[in-house]
Amino acid sequence: YLGRPETDRPRQLAMNVLGMGLHEVEHYEDALSVQEAELAMKRRIGASEHELLAVQNNLARTYAKTGRFEDAVRTSRDVYSGRLRVNGEEHESTLRAANNHASFLIDLRRYKETKPVLRKIIPAARRVLGESHHLTILMKMNYAAALYQDRGATLDDLREAVTTLEELEPIARRVLGGAH
Repeated sequence: YLGRPETDRPRQLAMNVLGMGLHEVEHYEDALSVQEAELAMKRRIGASEHELLAVQNNLARTYAKTGRFEDAVRTSRDVYSGRLRVNGEEHESTLRAANNHASFLIDLRRYKETKPVLRKIIPAARRVLGESHHLTILMKMNYAAALYQDRGATLDDLREAVTTLEELEPIARRVLGGAH
């Protein structure tokens, strides 16, 4: 594929599959190199914003796996902003991007930034996906974690976390089964 032009679709797909495959087998540094090259190539050839956001999303995941959490947060914020611009707030891709961004913020213990993101998107997830959707459940779990893991949590924060988890438990049990 290297001899083919960058605009050649099979070359682009091969690069994407290589980066994702390296990530899946935990060769994160190699995946990072491929994904960064893929993003640069997509920018050079004028790929659609949708394609750029998909590559950036993969890149954010790989940044996190290599311990580059600040890069993961920056990139995931860009993906979330891009998804908002391209798809609007009430689109599953936007909701997923927002939750990914919140997850990276939680990894960095940046709870004060996490909570407003989740407070904004959870109502949209309920409307668009429903209470029983896996992503809505995950968002609520992340929100509760952002509340109770914060060292500066107030008693009201802790109560809200407990209430959120108590409300979530029967839904999660019904959707995911008792083993979860």
